[in-house]
Amino acid sequence: MTMTPRERVRAALLFDSPDRVPRDLWTLPWAETHFPAELAHILERFPPDIVTAPSPMRRSPKIAGDPYTPGTYTDEWGCVFRNIQEGAIGEVKSPLVPEISMWREVSPPYDTFPEDRDRAIATVNQFCMATDAFVIGEACPRPWERYQFLRGSVNALMDIAAPEEGAAELLGEIQRYYMQELDFWTSTLVDGVKFMDDWGSQRQLLIAPEAWRRMFKPLYAEYVGIAHGRGKFIFMHSDGNIEQILPDLAAIGVDAVNSQLFCMDMERIAREVRGKITFWGEIDRQHVLPAADPEAGRRAVRAVARHLYDPRGGVIAQLEFGLAANPAVVEAIYDEWERITP
Repeated sequence: MTMTPRERVRAALLFDSPDRVPRDLWTLPWAETHFPAELAHILERFPPDIVTAPSPMRRSPKIAGDPYTPGTYTDEWGCVFRNIQEGAIGEVKSPLVPEISMWREVSPPYDTFPEDRDRAIATVNQFCMATDAFVIGEACPRPWERYQFLRGSVNALMDIAAPEEGAAELLGEIQRYYMQELDFWTSTLVDGVKFMDDWGSQRQLLIAPEAWRRMFKPLYAEYVGIAHGRGKFIFMHSDGNIEQILPDLAAIGVDAVNSQLFCMDMERIAREVRGKITFWGEIDRQHVLPAADPEAGRRAVRAVARHLYDPRGGVIAQLEFGLAANPAVVEAIYDEWERITP
């Protein structure tokens, strides 16, 4: 029996035998600008099963510029990003908190929350009821990355290696904001919520696993707790090699993880967490998606399926159509996933 997109994604997350592997396609402005016709064709041929709810949050007066164009962009926290590459996001070069003693000067963007909470929830609920797709909330807490944006990457890493007074307080301030944001979204009819932090380098975690477990695992467990307590699934994204913490994410109840599988040992991943968490993509952005030959995409799908696919579920066919990606490879990847049947 053919499932609706919402039923299909739920079945994959619950290991309840979806009728096919669910699809999720992320697109960056670069793809929309350079390959609009190809993107439209892919979306028509392979409609995504997952959609994001429109946000009823208010625009922060701090926001200025475009994060995907060369120049500067200021986000809702007041962090200024400098960008030299069209289609990519820049970096913070002048952190707002160069000295940890200045942490009290941070002003989380509570002014972006809707003035009329009930009306905002009703708006999101109307969207959810009007679609049969699986809906994820627009918010995306990122405590480690936000800490880096505020302190600068070098300072942030030093704060973990040799924490001083103010480091825990700043992280706590960030966490309180994100918990309020998740409180809003988990009060709506969305099917799931998400969070993210890029934890991996090409080969290993950016920090010692013990430090991660001490400082960040409890924060993520709070996200899982509020989501599951209100009947929502919870998804996480992290770039790089995060093999060492995948068992921890499964243990605290993260339902799906989006990670760079091709930076890691998929055989080891399968051995440790297959059947305990859903692999929400992804296909290699470094070598596979920019390849000239679409067969590279098909081989990548077969590699993921060989190690991680289970007819009961546990896989979502996700990739990012972004900088340098070949649309022919993107289409071949989704075509190959169609051949992976229960």
